This record gives sequence, structure tokens and C-alpha cells, in this order.
Amino acid sequence: MSTIKSSNEHLTLNADGSSKDIKFQANGVEKGSLSSAGVMTATSFAGSGAALTGLYGKQTIWIPANAMTPTESNGCAAIAAVETTAGRPDMYVLDFDDGADEHAQFTVAFPKSWNLGTVTFQAFWTSTATDTDGVAWGLQGVAVSNDGTMDIAYGTAVVVTDDNISAAEDLLVTAESGAITIAGTPADDDLCYFRVFRDVSDGNDDMAEDARLIGIKLFYTTDAITDA
Repeated sequence: MSTIKSSNEHLTLNADGSSKDIKFQANGVEKGSLSSAGVMTATSFAGSGAALTGLYGKQTIWIPANAMTPTESNGCAAIAAVETTAGRPDMYVLDFDDGADEHAQFTVAFPKSWNLGTVTFQAFWTSTATDTDGVAWGLQGVAVSNDGTMDIAYGTAVVVTDDNISAAEDLLVTAESGAITIAGTPADDDLCYFRVFRDVSDGNDDMAEDARLIGIKLFYTTDAITDA
């Protein structure tokens, strides 16, 4: 094995001359190069690193409750600021009662690096009660393209359940949901509409009080580093 090593100084590899590249070989076969323009190529990635493993994949977007609006039909309560104790964090919440399914909506214009596939979510919520009752949160989505109608049905909802842990004003975070298929055949530059709701007909949803939504963490997958 041959080693190039510099313990005390910067190690400089210099391809001296105009437009000369630094070449990397194994057993006499080129495996990579660094061009004079600073572009690295190799058998596992190329160019700007658009396919560089580890720099793309599962990503998250945080959508707080105050970025959502109650739907016109069967909407939840309006956004409310709730003080815990003076000088401590205030909560901005949407309240969903137990009488019927109530809804809020938000929109996301995903980056072009999104692979246009399914998404998942976690709900961040709290309660005013000190019990261990449960709640069920649902999410569904639809994509709308340029010049497409926004009068379009949402896709199939996916529901995730959670339980209170005997303390009011505790932060509660659901498990990650199953995969949500966004209706409308998503494409680059689409606007995706999402509807979040409390599914009171779910067997786990037995809270008599309002469930307070703090926000949604949305998971999506990228297959490129940039939006170029």
C-alpha cells in the first residue's frame, strides 16, 4: 500500500498547467477526477453532486398551527394564543372539539428536489386535561398544477393516534404516520394543499375536551441536492 501523508502542513496535489485535472486511479483504472474548475467526478457521483449519496433522501418541513387556516366547512376553531405563565412560551394552537370531525388546511410548494412521492407526518399537540384519553389526527393532500383547477378532491387520508399523558400543557408528539399519497399526480412547481383533521370516529379518539394542534412535521423524500 502506498500512502501520501502530510502531518504538519497542508497537502497540495497540483495538476500544473492549463485545464489539467487531478486523476484518481485504482489498479490502473480511473475511478475519479478533480477538474481544474473544481468539479469532482467519480463512479458513485458526478458533476455538482446531484446524485451524491447522503446529501439527499428523507427531509422535513415544519408547519406550525399559525400557518394553517380553519376550513370554511367543518373548520376547527380559529388560531388562539394561549399563555402558559407570564414570561414563558405562549402556545399558538388550533382547537379541535370532540363533537364532529373538524379541519384545517395549509399549502406547501415543495422544492423541485422532491421525488414527487408519498409523504408522512407527525402531529405535535397538547391538551387542557390531566387524563390519558386519546386522539386521532388525519392528513390528506392534493397537488394542483399551473392552470389546473383548485376545485379538486383530496387524496385518501392517513390517520395516526396518540394519548395524553396525564398532564395539561405537555407537548405531545405522535408517531410517524403511514405513507400519504397526494392526489392530483404531483409535478414540479405544483402547489400541494393539505387538510389536517381530528378523526373523532376513530376508536382511539375518546377525548371529551378539545385537542390542541401545535403543528405538523411533514416528511418528504428528495432525489437531488439542488432545485436547478
